[in-house]
Amino acid sequence: MKTYTQFALLLMFLVATSVGAQHKLEGRWNLTIEKDGQQLPSWLEIEHSGHKTLVGRFVYAFGSARPIAVVNQVNEKFNFSIPPQWEPGDRNMDFEGELTGEALKGTMIYTDGKKYNWTGTRAPVLKRTTEPVWGQPITLFNGKDLKGWKAMGPNQWIVENGILRSLKSGSNLVSEQTFTDFKLHVEFRYEKGSNSGVYLRGRYEVQIEDDKGKEPWKGYLGAIYGFLTPSVMAAKDASEWQSYDITLVGRMVTVVANGITIIANQEIPGITGGAIDNKESEPGPIMFQGDHGPIDFRNIVITPAR
Repeated sequence: MKTYTQFALLLMFLVATSVGAQHKLEGRWNLTIEKDGQQLPSWLEIEHSGHKTLVGRFVYAFGSARPIAVVNQVNEKFNFSIPPQWEPGDRNMDFEGELTGEALKGTMIYTDGKKYNWTGTRAPVLKRTTEPVWGQPITLFNGKDLKGWKAMGPNQWIVENGILRSLKSGSNLVSEQTFTDFKLHVEFRYEKGSNSGVYLRGRYEVQIEDDKGKEPWKGYLGAIYGFLTPSVMAAKDASEWQSYDITLVGRMVTVVANGITIIANQEIPGITGGAIDNKESEPGPIMFQGDHGPIDFRNIVITPAR
């Protein structure tokens, strides 16, 4: 009996030690990748599967969240590999990293075969302890010109008959005002096969895409791109006006599409591809994606929390 008890206690100690060591690396991390003179915001989540295996998810500067089958860890160092997202012939992205205190640092071999440095800090929790008190609604688009907005590159956005329009693929458009917690109403219209998105705080994309008749998916209309799948597909026909009513409090989001609640107070884990930055604890703008095809917007009203 004594031998069995000693063995059981030893086993419990080894398991606890193993899981405890993993906890240092586990969690959500905001990464900054230094590439070609740019600082690219990215995101990493690591968690345990069973007692010893580490798995995760990764979001690059563009694209959706991709699964990590295994994170190999030796003491404070680790590595993992991300398979190609679009072209099967592309090479993997290979990561090596090290935990130093409460920060990460490492290198990435990108699909071009070159090595780049990156650093990481723990993502903020963003939990709210009180219910929001809503302020006065703010009309973000005056229906006349681009006052209050700026293109993030060469501008293709115009105002025509009270409609904010991007007639071709070009630059994203961001509001000059920034916000923390808010309720947003926006109406949009796209051509058949087109694609756009509304970025909350400039960091979390609510997908806009021509998806009527499809099954809901985390990359289709109404999704928090790559993360949250709508409960139903609420898309109308292309060329029809549609609407989003979105509430964002901390990380918790509710999306009502065309009058139907499709995401109900769910947590956004981290930034989505295309985010302007990963400074999640700071206010951010509303951003409209303009690089994926023609898109129209109107009736853009935001009600910030006080």
